[in-house]
Amino acid sequence: MRLNDLNFTGFSFESLFTHELRVYAQANDAKVYHYRDSSGLEVDCIVQKYNVDWCAFEIKLGTGHFDEAAASLRKLVAILDTKKIKPPRSLNIITGKGISYTRNDGINVISLASLGAS
Repeated sequence: MRLNDLNFTGFSFESLFTHELRVYAQANDAKVYHYRDSSGLEVDCIVQKYNVDWCAFEIKLGTGHFDEAAASLRKLVAILDTKKIKPPRSLNIITGKGISYTRNDGINVISLASLGAS
């Protein structure tokens, strides 16, 4: 049964949250994108408003991959050409449980439970 497959469950969680983020973004004059480049860097969701403000999200069901997610977000910021694009308004890791907090590196960990969505 696929419900016992943690990878499948994680992909399902990512898909569900991306859908919800798209609905929220659409209501707030923004769009949601997925980022992947030729070096293999990938970020789950980039939300960009029409005024070009943007933020980035990595979506992780469990807490064991937060450092990996944070590294991807930091790498994205490191490769930006700041002559062409503004830095993000925020960098975020979305998770399914636990508490929300800001890491020492400034990346927000946002628990769906703290949003009332659990």
